[in-house]
Amino acid sequence: MKGLGTDEDAILQLLTARSNSQRQEIKNTYKTLFGKDLIDDLKGELGGKFETLIVSLMTPPLTYDVTSLRDAIKGAGTDEKVLVEILASRTARQVKDMVAAYRQEYDDNLEEDVCGDTSGHFKRLLVILLQGNRQTGIQEGTIEADAQALFKAGEEKFGTDEQAFVTILGNRSAEHLRKVFDAYMKMTGFEIEESVQRETSGHLRALLLAVVKCARSVPAYFAETLYYAMKGAGTDDDTLIRVMVSRSEVDLLDVRKEFRRLFACSLHSMIKGDTGGDFRKALLMLCAGDDA
Repeated sequence: MKGLGTDEDAILQLLTARSNSQRQEIKNTYKTLFGKDLIDDLKGELGGKFETLIVSLMTPPLTYDVTSLRDAIKGAGTDEKVLVEILASRTARQVKDMVAAYRQEYDDNLEEDVCGDTSGHFKRLLVILLQGNRQTGIQEGTIEADAQALFKAGEEKFGTDEQAFVTILGNRSAEHLRKVFDAYMKMTGFEIEESVQRETSGHLRALLLAVVKCARSVPAYFAETLYYAMKGAGTDDDTLIRVMVSRSEVDLLDVRKEFRRLFACSLHSMIKGDTGGDFRKALLMLCAGDDA
């Protein structure tokens, strides 16, 4: 960064090749050596999407989630997509940590802030997820009853009893839900996703579908999220950055595998065709291999 111009290549190669905890050490040592804040310097040297990506990579994962939620709530209008993506996909432990970190960082209550910005059954399901109290294991005795309750709440009645969907999908463990979905399919001839599509709408539908998909497979959920962020005209860069950064040290290899399985191309090739410049270079370094 010193002198005229910036060596973007050196920055992106160095930072994408390190783990987040190593980046935190680099950040601390930078301040010790130069008496300057690395993030501030990066912001001064870089711009646009590339800057957003690099600064995101420099942020500790928990802080990154908490900041994303805060921006989603406090920005102009609410970015429901971010609330859905983060709260449907994180573990109960991660959610509890987020609630605590949010309070520490902003001296605000995450649940209250979410409630102030949402309504109806969408709000109720977000509140359930924010408790971080999802059951563990499989309750053999209630699999059939859960499937039956979902059928009665949706396909079988005129109108929809959203509360049943919210309570069951919000509280049961992923492995239990997978059994419930199988039983539901046998019982009704429908995949649960089809029923959710038909019986609900708007933000609630988006959240229920995300919860269902994450119960089936979190990597497949993110593969799909990435695909639709890039598919068609224009790219949803914010989603692309958020998912690539937040999964890069969690399950990105599995996301790549699922991407290849679900779509007729690799994640690598789609990023390559859909982005440009240093932004593309950095994303491809994060993606690493090409599953051609």
